[in-house]
This record gives sequence, structure tokens and C-alpha cells, in this order.
Amino acid sequence: MGLETIGFARTSIAVRFGYPGRMHGRVLALDLGARRIGLAVSDPEQTLAFPAGHLERVGAQRALEALQALADEREISRIVVGLPLHLDGGDGDAARSAREFAQALAHQTSLPVDLLDERWTTREADRSVEAAGSSSRRQKRRREKLDAVAATLILSTYLERRK
Repeated sequence: MGLETIGFARTSIAVRFGYPGRMHGRVLALDLGARRIGLAVSDPEQTLAFPAGHLERVGAQRALEALQALADEREISRIVVGLPLHLDGGDGDAARSAREFAQALAHQTSLPVDLLDERWTTREADRSVEAAGSSSRRQKRRREKLDAVAATLILSTYLERRK
């Protein structure tokens, strides 16, 4: 399983793990968090991104198996994982963890897995959910919604840059 850098803009790093895969079909995007994994799925033409909820993180192997089942169920052809780089573009523990998870996911699913710089997605997701009028009384539901919105922003960015 090789590692390939995709030539997006210098500040938008994407790395590909795994297999070449098809350039059509649904794309699954993941926003990896400490407690949850936000999910988003594209349409088969890879033009629109839709929030798809979240998975609770209860262990890497269980998450990989759940994502494999989701990929099979939704006929996913490619996966993109948000890469949480530092503002200066450097890796931290979260970025290293995302790279390791992406590599394991490529192995588990036999699908191509790309990493996309997600430095601003959580902040943008927070603004988006706040603008939509999410009640502050329901903090847990708000955080869950944030994960899916962040994954949707990752996927939207990814699809736009691939045009």
C-alpha cells in the first residue's frame, strides 16, 4: 500500500493511501474526533455532499468494521479523511493519528483513502450550525451535528478541488 501526495494548493495537503479506485461513485468523508467520527456522503456523480450522521468511537477496530459496512451499504468508491494539521502546516498527534487511521481504513476496505487538510472545517462547521439556530440547551446533539457538518465541509472542499 503506497503513499501518494495529491497536487492541490500548497496549503491544502491531500495524501492518498491504498488503491487507485474509480473516479466516479459515492465518496465518504470522515471528520475524526476523539469521541465521534462525523460522516458525509456524496451523490454518485461526486458533485454534492450530504451529512450522514456520526459514529461513536469505541475502538479503532470497531470503527473500521462499521465504516466497512457503511461503505458496502452505500456503495462507496472512495474515502476522504480530514487531516487536522497545525496552523503552520505541521503534524501533531491528531494528524499522525488520522494518517494511521486512514492507512488502516484503506487496508480494511480496499478502497482509495485520501487525506485532506481540514484546519478550518471545525470552525466553519460551528458557524454553520450556529447560524442554523441550533439550541444551546442541547449541547450533545449540537456536537453530534457539528461532526457531520465538518465532514460535509471536508467532502465539499474535496469534491470542488477535484473538478
